[in-house]
Amino acid sequence: MHANIRILEADLANPVHAAMTTNLIDAYAQDAMGRGQGLPDDVRQRLAPGLRAHPAAFVLLALREAEPVGVAVCFRGFSTFAARPLINIHDLAVVPTCRNQGIGRMLLDEVAAKARALGCCKVTLEVRADNRHALHLYEAAGFSPGSTPHFFWTKPIA
Repeated sequence: MHANIRILEADLANPVHAAMTTNLIDAYAQDAMGRGQGLPDDVRQRLAPGLRAHPAAFVLLALREAEPVGVAVCFRGFSTFAARPLINIHDLAVVPTCRNQGIGRMLLDEVAAKARALGCCKVTLEVRADNRHALHLYEAAGFSPGSTPHFFWTKPIA
C-alpha cells in the first residue's frame, strides 16, 4: 500500500519498541476520541512491562522510516460459540498528522492476517459511537455491528 510504511510486531523487551508503544498510546489517550488527557506517569511506566507480561497480548507498530505513526494493541481470546480463538483489538491509533493515509487500514489488515494464521474465527473491537472516522474505516475493512448491536459496559474495580 505505502512503500514507506511498514508494520511490525513489537518486541516489548526492546526498549525502543516499548517506548514507541507507550508514546503512541499516550498520544491516543490525549486525543478527543481517547480520554482527552495523557496517561498518568505511573501508567506510562507500567504499560509496556504489563503488556509484555500478558500472555495473550501483542502489539503491532506502523513505522514511517523509523518514526512510529500507528499502533494496534491486541489480545488473543476465545469464542465459546465457535470454539475457536479470536483477536480483540483493544486500541487502534494513528498519529493525527498521518491519518487518512491508509495506515489504520494497514494495521487492520495485518491483524486480520495474524488472525487467519492463528485459525481465529473473528476479530473484534470496540468503537465510540461518535467516532465517525473510525466507524468509516472499520466498515470499509469489513467490520459491522452484527445482526444485533452490542453495548460495551464497564465496571471499574478500585
